[in-house]
Amino acid sequence: MDANWVPHPAYPHFCDTSVPKAQNVHWTSLDFQTILKWTVEESEHTYTVLYSEKNHDNWMDVDHCSRTSETECDLTRELEIFCLHRNYEADIRADSEHLLDEFGSDYDFPHTYAPMFNPYKESNISALEFSLTDVDEGTVILNITHPLTSISEGGKQQTIKDILKNDLKYKISYYKSGSTGKKKKIVDSSSAEVSGLDAGQSYCFMVAAFIPSRPKATQQGAWSTLQCRQGDTHFTQDLSLGAWVGIIFILITVIIVFITATILCCRRNHKRHKNIQTAQSSAPI
Repeated sequence: MDANWVPHPAYPHFCDTSVPKAQNVHWTSLDFQTILKWTVEESEHTYTVLYSEKNHDNWMDVDHCSRTSETECDLTRELEIFCLHRNYEADIRADSEHLLDEFGSDYDFPHTYAPMFNPYKESNISALEFSLTDVDEGTVILNITHPLTSISEGGKQQTIKDILKNDLKYKISYYKSGSTGKKKKIVDSSSAEVSGLDAGQSYCFMVAAFIPSRPKATQQGAWSTLQCRQGDTHFTQDLSLGAWVGIIFILITVIIVFITATILCCRRNHKRHKNIQTAQSSAPI
């Protein structure tokens, strides 16, 4: 926020630096749930959060973040996220009851201002989920599902697609098993076809939300879990190191048991054969 910002008209005249200000003020936002966070020195003071659209003087209180002892404030419902160009500012005011009693409402408590934030352009997008469907040996379809947000519109919980609409694209990364080269493509549809695959080869896929209308730093969401297609089967390569160790241990155990059983069986047959020969050789003619 501008360093020359004029204090709120309700408390313009006095300021006491003994009241600790909020520090390390920053926004966190995932799938449009937007939270303002800060740190404070340990004290008995509380804090009040105000917000305003950029270049507007109508600073508004947040009811659930008025004189709070918490160090975060959820502003999801207060910020309009369906508008691409709407930027917001926030102000965290340190409160003190005894100073308010002494100086009245003209007292200017210390303020800390949050950097400007645009939830539509800057909220991070979580990993998408998808499934694989074979069309033929050289083509698969990725069916992508969208994470739900904490925002409701008309009684319906909104997905990121409901909010971003046609601004939402999908980035697909895939590679052939055993190859170091990755291919990427950007598609518009959540039912995306990938063709030109080598028949009989195993391929692995990942997807991510992609919003090209955003600044580069927030254009891409988190990558999904890797999924692989091998022949006519699909499997998710999300086994931990411990799981792989367990599988290898079981395989080794099965092999050892098989070899041991084979050896014992052979010894038993050899012994039986030897006993038969001994009996035959000692029998009277």
